[in-house]
Amino acid sequence: MPFGKPNAGVDMIFDFGQLIAHVAKTRELEAGSIVGSGTVSNKQGGLFGSSVANGGVGYCCIAELRMYETIEGGTPATPFMRFGDRVKIEMLDGNGASVFGAIDQVVERYIPAA
Repeated sequence: MPFGKPNAGVDMIFDFGQLIAHVAKTRELEAGSIVGSGTVSNKQGGLFGSSVANGGVGYCCIAELRMYETIEGGTPATPFMRFGDRVKIEMLDGNGASVFGAIDQVVERYIPAA
């Protein structure tokens, strides 16, 4: 069940151009370098990270969602992920096309090779 559909095109403190420029000041970047922004919380009025039920776009990570649940209700309601849970992350451009393809994984226990 989705718990957020944030828009990375708005409300970012630093856009990707600024992030890349900052990273390039201290290290060499090459084709294939990955620069991540961290989570993006969209505003609803003056608030960051409002639930879909409250008219917002939801959250980017479980920790953020649990923090807001704690603030609003005194305790988190959403559990952390468990083995067997499925995670799907996909970023869409303004036309709805996938930017990098969907990441779709099942959380599994690591079993080291013998």
